[in-house]
Amino acid sequence: MQKQVLQLSISERWQLTQTLMESLRQETSLVSKKGNLSRLRGITKGSGTSDNENIGADYVTYLTQKYQ
Repeated sequence: MQKQVLQLSISERWQLTQTLMESLRQETSLVSKKGNLSRLRGITKGSGTSDNENIGADYVTYLTQKYQ
């Protein structure tokens, strides 16, 4: 199949590329839509302890490194 594709004209290869990209985009969006909820399950559960101080410290570290 690869040999056949390479024998196509440039415009035909571009068209084929666009067709392939669109089909991949459609398939991956369907797969990701199905998996979104299962990946988010448990996202709001707390760890049982308050990590606000750790989150604040991490954010300060991030900002410090970003603006150095």
